[in-house]
Amino acid sequence: MRVGIIGTGAIAWKHAQAYRNIGYEITVCTDRTAEKGRRFAEANGAKFVATPEELCSHRQVDFADVCTFPAYRLEAVELCARHGKHVLVQKPMAIDLETARKMILTARQAGIQLGVVSQHRFDDSVLFLKRALAAGRLGRILQADAYVKWYRSDEYYARPIKGSCSVEGGGALIGQAIHQVDVLLDLIGAVDEVFGYWQLGGAHKFESEDCVCAVLRYASGATGVIQAATAFWPGYPERVEIHGSKGSAIVTGDQLTAWDVRDDSGEPAPLAQQAKSGASDPMAISITPFERQFSDFGEACKAGRAPSCSGVEGYKALQLVRSIYTSCAEARKVSILPVEWP
Repeated sequence: MRVGIIGTGAIAWKHAQAYRNIGYEITVCTDRTAEKGRRFAEANGAKFVATPEELCSHRQVDFADVCTFPAYRLEAVELCARHGKHVLVQKPMAIDLETARKMILTARQAGIQLGVVSQHRFDDSVLFLKRALAAGRLGRILQADAYVKWYRSDEYYARPIKGSCSVEGGGALIGQAIHQVDVLLDLIGAVDEVFGYWQLGGAHKFESEDCVCAVLRYASGATGVIQAATAFWPGYPERVEIHGSKGSAIVTGDQLTAWDVRDDSGEPAPLAQQAKSGASDPMAISITPFERQFSDFGEACKAGRAPSCSGVEGYKALQLVRSIYTSCAEARKVSILPVEWP
């Protein structure tokens, strides 16, 4: 597959490494800062073009990988739709649900695939849990939680756009913990009610939350908690905890670190002690899950099927995040209704 990358910041370099590892070719790239874009192009054997329009219309691009800030996503999808290119976007897929819905419908109408990068679905630990939960090895799920107690420095938020509502959509929940939000939804299923509290600029001088807590009720009847922060020095590896009637499982960082199940049998649990996490360094994350997701997206494009983390899946994660934000802002429980797609 031939990839064009829009936006050549830090995450694009991670993506480029993953593409090389799976044999995909980065043919074209673009960036608003030409010098930065040309440096990326030279390092990755790609051609630099001045605009996303040129990239999306380029004959040597099978799909575009959009590594920009979230506020730009819809325009990129519209360009790809116009030129018949598949498109993969970074998380979150947008900063609001109306924009995310337009992205999904635009891609559908154009007959292109829309994917959302949520690479933790492809961690060994999460893939194992997906199989184990489907087999009922934890019994009836009672509680499923996510804890993302990270730290980001004042320098990280020095640019006015970082943590802004208009460009990034919010702070710790949408910018960092949305990965764990997606994992909970992937493993446990839909959430139908939330209630949350936040602290706006608790430890940083910005407009969004750097500490948020929410209580969840899943459609299955299970309950849960999400805690997200970028204020807790020095930062601790994120955790997803799942508790069922037969036992419990804990994922720390990207590894399964606890599997305590009564009378268990079946596939051995891939228990580990060392985990990679972006707790204090955003780039201290594994490449392997990116490789798996990009391979899945490329195969989806070839086969004409939806990728494992499609635009609809990205919408579900954003819907939960926005519902928590509404609860925090209005001090009330928020019900989450399933979306009907045409």
